[in-house]
Amino acid sequence: MKKEIFGLPMHELQTALAELGFKKFRAKQIYDWLYRKCIFDFAQMTNLGKAERELLQERFSVLPAAVSIVRRLDSSDGLTHKLLLELPDGNAIETVLMHHDYGYSVCVSSQAGCDMHCAFCASGLNGAVRNLTVAEILTQVYVFNAQLYPQQERVSRVVVMGSGEPMLNFDAVFGALQFLHQTDVANISYRNMTVSTCGIVPGIERMQALGLPISLAVSLHAVKPDLRTELMPVNKGYPFPDVIAAAERYARSSGRQVTYEYILLRDMNDSDADAELLAEYLRYKEAGVNLIPVNPIPEKGFYWPDKKRIERFLSILQRHRIHATVRKEMGKDINAACGQLRAAFAEEKYCRK
Repeated sequence: MKKEIFGLPMHELQTALAELGFKKFRAKQIYDWLYRKCIFDFAQMTNLGKAERELLQERFSVLPAAVSIVRRLDSSDGLTHKLLLELPDGNAIETVLMHHDYGYSVCVSSQAGCDMHCAFCASGLNGAVRNLTVAEILTQVYVFNAQLYPQQERVSRVVVMGSGEPMLNFDAVFGALQFLHQTDVANISYRNMTVSTCGIVPGIERMQALGLPISLAVSLHAVKPDLRTELMPVNKGYPFPDVIAAAERYARSSGRQVTYEYILLRDMNDSDADAELLAEYLRYKEAGVNLIPVNPIPEKGFYWPDKKRIERFLSILQRHRIHATVRKEMGKDINAACGQLRAAFAEEKYCRK
């Protein structure tokens, strides 16, 4: 069985190559091809000898070369691109590229599916199949880097906000982020990385222990216990006051303001009283709020609040000196919210059998 080379630390690659008789400097050359030039075919690594390339092909695999792009959706404004990737084992994952005025960011998935079962999210429709590997997380960034390379552009920001709960795949997620931070890989600053969680307190505590200035986002969505449990069953195990307390400890130790994601659901969590209560919980915290008008799901009773209601909710938070914004919708015309493409693909695949 071939050894996966993508995401292999330099010292491990050097050891593996030395066992095959390669000189030490070859590892650096391979790193340059993989992570700088985005070449995933050994045959194209022309500064290696033919016999060396053939031996590499025989012994190693490069995941991006084995992943298929089965669907691609491009927004009408050309700023958002969504890919559905099929992995060698048949599982599918989604990744999204967004073009901002400050550069390119990629939203990556951490699991194939999700077990959090948030009521408004398509990612958890079929549960979590498995955790993704470091290589599979890196590949979501590098499929886009390969497309950007001819224009001499690169991904400069990574958000782990796709399908899955990152804190339940902690080692692979943070292993991938640390790898992307390396100067001989993607050289992405930790301050340009964000990890989003539904509120897995032990994961937040492990993140704090790492001591890296990675931004933390918390999916909050309600500050009434019964409603949050209805929307997010994780609240049973990790009540949101405990989550906010853990997030505040992270903010104080890292110096990074925590972003609280709050999806606005008409007549459910968008009242003046909800805004006042949210402000009360976040008062004097190192916190900002990202308000997200819901993608309507009529069959579940989720509707978009009207514009005046959104503005009213925002103004109440700001009056209490809570930094708050309304998320700029990108890729709305291609259903860029996580899980939708994968769910449709899985259903089609099942129907074909």
